[in-house]
Formats: sequence, C-alpha cells, structure tokens
Amino acid sequence: MSRTEIATEIVEGPKPKHAQLRDILRRMAEHELPPGSPIPSERDLAEQYRVSRITVRAAVGQLVAEGLLTRAKGRGTFTARRRLDVQLYLESFTEDMRRRGLTPATEVLACAEEAPPAEAATALDLMPNEPACRLVRLRRADGVPLAVERGWYSPRVVPDLDRHDLTTSLYTLIADHYGVQLDHAAQTVWAEGADPETAKLLGVRTGSPLLVFHRVAGSQGRPVEAMTSWYRGDLYQVTMQLDRTVPESGPHHSAKGGTP
Repeated sequence: MSRTEIATEIVEGPKPKHAQLRDILRRMAEHELPPGSPIPSERDLAEQYRVSRITVRAAVGQLVAEGLLTRAKGRGTFTARRRLDVQLYLESFTEDMRRRGLTPATEVLACAEEAPPAEAATALDLMPNEPACRLVRLRRADGVPLAVERGWYSPRVVPDLDRHDLTTSLYTLIADHYGVQLDHAAQTVWAEGADPETAKLLGVRTGSPLLVFHRVAGSQGRPVEAMTSWYRGDLYQVTMQLDRTVPESGPHHSAKGGTP
C-alpha cells in the first residue's frame, strides 16, 4: 500500500459519500502527509474509492474552504502548511519563533526619523510634527515570509533607534541597550485583504486574507511603540482563553459555543 492509500472504504449508508471521502481526506491531510504534499488526483481518488468525480470535487472543495488543502493551477491539490497558533501575550516575534523551534529572520525595509501620522503621534504622546522612528520590517520563519511590520517608536524613550541593528529582536535590543522593558500593551486584531505591496512582500496574491495586529506598547506608563503587523492568514491563527466574566461597564463581546 502506498503512502497516500488509506485502508478505508466508502460504503452505502445514511452518510453521504462526499462526506465520507471528506473525512478520509481530512485524516490524510492532518495525519498522513506532511505540509505541501500532493494528494491523489481527482481521477485516482474516484477510481480508488469508487465514487464519481463530482463527489471527489465536493469533498476536496470543502477541505480547500477549511484551509486543509490548497489548489495550485496546473499542478494539483496539496496539503496546506500548518498554521502557527499565536497566544495573545506580549512577546517579540524572534522569541516566539525560536520557542517554536523555527529560525527567525528579519529584513529591514525602511528606517528613518519622520513625523508620524496623527494617530501614531497621539498613541506615543508626541507633539504635532514631532519626529519619531518609522520602522518597516519583513519577518520570516524558516525562510517563509510570515509578516510585515510597520511601526513608530518614541524618540523620548528609545532615541537614535535607527543606529542599531534592527534585524534581531527589537524588544531585546530595547531592554538591553535602553534599559526599557515593555510591560503592557493594548492590541486590536482584525482581518483584511492584502494590498498589492503587502501581498508582494508576503508572496501571496493581492486580496489574500491577512490577520492584522495593531499594538501600542509601553513601559511603566510611557508609550514606546505604535505598530501594525500584517500576518499571512493561511499560516497564522489566534487562540484566546475565554471565561464568563462580564466587564462591569463598557462594551464587551461574548463567545458562544457548545452546550449551555
């Protein structure tokens, strides 16, 4: 039996054949094949499991929609790369990737003293037109482009930041050189389609789904960083711990699932 063959048959019964095949292919994608591996062709799957190609297309299409499989025009269908799971706490990209056993790499795309836009100036508690360090970086993990970061840094707390090597952990640099340990942050997360520039940097198509993280971080009440990161939606996901505690005032969001 080859690596892609699974000793499971599709049988007549109440469960639709496309759903049975979907489960077989899901197990194949999650447990049998490494990321980026081809799955058998529609024709081979139809012959192996004695179903129509319409049934195969339905099963494969559902797993493509779920993100377990990806189609490459003219090449076939492949198992998708595993998403990195991010927990929402204050940690540098470099430290996060190393903790996962991946090799981080950073390319500095822009770094200059400029007057930030009003939103960033307010976040950093700067005067109008007061310059700050604008930093744009491309972050990779094991050579794969994962995120684009565009941030502003307070010259009052981390002056002359542009004179340092910014291809390593920025948080470690700020702690070691400036004696500033970032200890709090407010972060907002949303989804959007990749614009042409960001798509090119990340190696995805324009309009591809991205996770966007906007963070304002500081130390001992002083704002230090106002940064937005665009992460590839096909390689990144967010996990949050939820409880039933409701804030005493202000807007809140509830999460519902399972049985009450």
